[in-house]
Amino acid sequence: MYLSKTEAAVLPTTLAGTPRRLPQTRGRRRVWPLLGPAFVAAVAYVDPGNFATNFSGGAAFGYTLLWVIVAANLMAVLIQSLTAKLGLATGRDLATLCRERLPRPVTWGLWAQAEAVAIATDLAEIVGGAVALNLLFGVPLPIGGGITAVVAFVLLGAQSRGHRPFERVIAGLLLVIGAGFGYTLLGSGVDFGGVAGGLVPSFDGPQSLVLATGILGATVMPHVIYVHSALTPGRYGDVVTAGRTAAGRRRLLRAQRLDVLLAMGLAGLVNAAMLVVAAQLFTGAADAGSLQSVHAGLGDQLGTGAAIAFALALLASGLASSSVGTHAGQVVMAGFLRRHVPVLARRMITLAPALVVLLLGGDPTTALVWSQVVLSFGIPFALVPLLWLTSRRDLMGGWVNRRVTTAAGSVVAALVIALNAHLLIGVVA
Repeated sequence: MYLSKTEAAVLPTTLAGTPRRLPQTRGRRRVWPLLGPAFVAAVAYVDPGNFATNFSGGAAFGYTLLWVIVAANLMAVLIQSLTAKLGLATGRDLATLCRERLPRPVTWGLWAQAEAVAIATDLAEIVGGAVALNLLFGVPLPIGGGITAVVAFVLLGAQSRGHRPFERVIAGLLLVIGAGFGYTLLGSGVDFGGVAGGLVPSFDGPQSLVLATGILGATVMPHVIYVHSALTPGRYGDVVTAGRTAAGRRRLLRAQRLDVLLAMGLAGLVNAAMLVVAAQLFTGAADAGSLQSVHAGLGDQLGTGAAIAFALALLASGLASSSVGTHAGQVVMAGFLRRHVPVLARRMITLAPALVVLLLGGDPTTALVWSQVVLSFGIPFALVPLLWLTSRRDLMGGWVNRRVTTAAGSVVAALVIALNAHLLIGVVA
């Protein structure tokens, strides 16, 4: 289904900002202005939950789970390409389309699980930011959680000035995360034999399966499946006209795929670097899976600079991913229920569980790992509707999935569901 000019003019405002015409220059100058949404989504792929699961996995099992990171990142590329294409083709986000095309009980169920995912996401981001502030400045964890929430709220306000300022802030924080781990990786070195062995799929007991599920949930995050589809509609004024022709669609899809590959490629490298550093420095060490012990261990083995780089990367991750997570909650509420909750009120609701964990003195790293397991269980509830919608020609028109794309997405969904089911059976048994 293509939107008329009248329909395109009344598209809801999203984080993408005010629509503008596609640039008419040639070559790279025609592509680069179209990039940006995937970098906002990519921040969620390197949030504090990734720190916890990747370092825990590397410390406990060496390079064994490296293949999980690679596989999860490949899944992320496919999934984010589909959700961006859905927004481009229809002018609406995934949650809105689910409300329009699914029975109301199903819509309410999807909304309820999406809210649970949002709470788990916020827990990871607030706890991670609090730990970072504690490591850098000695700020008590509950106070650090509050500071993280406030700063993230301020960063989210950049969207009021259009999509570019917000994207630049988020991309800058993403580069801080990448630079921090690039610096640390240079100091730790790489065992290329271990890397080769870690690329062979295998597990090492039930706990490795729990961590693998956490890594999957931390990498293929369900809330950005919703939010990325809301970043592309209305972004370019003549996207509907361009999408009517095969050449126009190819141009837009080429830009969108490049955006996803660059952003997810950077996120994948950062995730792999985390596990490699942990495998190199902390395999078999007592309590090396906690963020505090990782910080201390980096300082002992690589010097103060590595410890500071780690804490700064963790802080940048918590601030950036919390901003994106708050926007994702707005997208979910508006899409499924056609309701808008003030951002401050929503921030307080999703902040509460994280502050409870911090106030009660719970182990931050354990809370982060299990929050990512919750996210993994939420993936099918976003992925299955996404595959169903993007495979419908009556909705997507010329943008519809190829059969091989739908088949690949179905395999990904089946693998995630099977892994979750296996973990659940193991926990119950």
